[in-house]
Amino acid sequence: MTVPTISVPSAITGPSPWVIQRWTRASIAFASATVLLLAVLCLGPLWLQAGTVDRLTTLFIYVILAVMWNALAGYAGLVSIGHQAFFGLGAYAMVRLADAGLGPYPALLVGAVLVALVAVPLAAFMLRLQGGEFAIGMWVVAALTHLCVNLDSLVQGETGTSMIALQQYAADDRRAYTYWAALAAMAGLCWVVFLLLRSKVGTAAQAIRDNEVAAISLGVRVVAIKRLVFVLSAFGCALAGGLWLATSISFQPKTYFSVQWTAYMIFMVLVGGIGTMEGPILGALLFFAVETVWGGQGVLYLIGLGAIAMPFALFLPKGIWGAVQQRWDVHLLSAGYQVRSRAPHKVDPDRAAAGAGTSEGHT
Repeated sequence: MTVPTISVPSAITGPSPWVIQRWTRASIAFASATVLLLAVLCLGPLWLQAGTVDRLTTLFIYVILAVMWNALAGYAGLVSIGHQAFFGLGAYAMVRLADAGLGPYPALLVGAVLVALVAVPLAAFMLRLQGGEFAIGMWVVAALTHLCVNLDSLVQGETGTSMIALQQYAADDRRAYTYWAALAAMAGLCWVVFLLLRSKVGTAAQAIRDNEVAAISLGVRVVAIKRLVFVLSAFGCALAGGLWLATSISFQPKTYFSVQWTAYMIFMVLVGGIGTMEGPILGALLFFAVETVWGGQGVLYLIGLGAIAMPFALFLPKGIWGAVQQRWDVHLLSAGYQVRSRAPHKVDPDRAAAGAGTSEGHT
């Protein structure tokens, strides 16, 4: 496949030795491999053991959570410590809709849509807050939502309830359906975020993140862009909550509205690389590996996660993938354009700096 390039002409020296690329050979190869991997994963329940299918379903949910939180904080600059509100609401909406007679898997999707609709008026208030106020405000919203759900007689307070509707499926069928639903949700949401970031909306979101005042002066519709990203992240987290309920069947508010879910999101994005497409996916894989090995250690496991996150915050603030990009200029899912030399191993410092500045945005 030919890599599309745009030549940068020079009025003085003739044809420029520099080109602007959107797709590199590495990114084309990675995208092709990703499509192939997804095709193979679609057949997972047909040949994988039940335990492996369950673990992969969990991994897909983690990727969804990481990508959604990164879209909000890494690109729109909205740091939330209360996104467990949407995770819990997604599961709760699924319980309510199933109790009303809707099938469990349609209820999963419809519930996420309803949560996204609730996020629209919520955004009108929350987006008035800035920085730490927004972060704490989201935590307050999560706490209030938890209390309100506890008042529902169907939920029975912290006792919780079960998704009885899921019991109409045989265990193997339910496992396969949930796996495919999680895989489809993960792939769909990742590509939506990727395509969104490659559009004018993505450029505007990054401008808001970098300097909101400057973005306003350039005519960027700050509130509309923030609202779009906020509602998208709410939808994705609600979908993840419904998927988690489909894997566990039981719903207990204190579990689904626990702040640990947002802590997991922050950990995955911080370690993987905030503000990149590849970082949250890498962070989810690392978190999944850590949980698989040490998840049964209880409180020590949570302390270990904090101990791992602190060095990254202090010494690798851009995360693993951010450091890789800075060191080797590798972009597998670049959301913008890159400036590269036609001649191998020839680097112009000024243009290299300019290229690094536009690697995740539009020129």
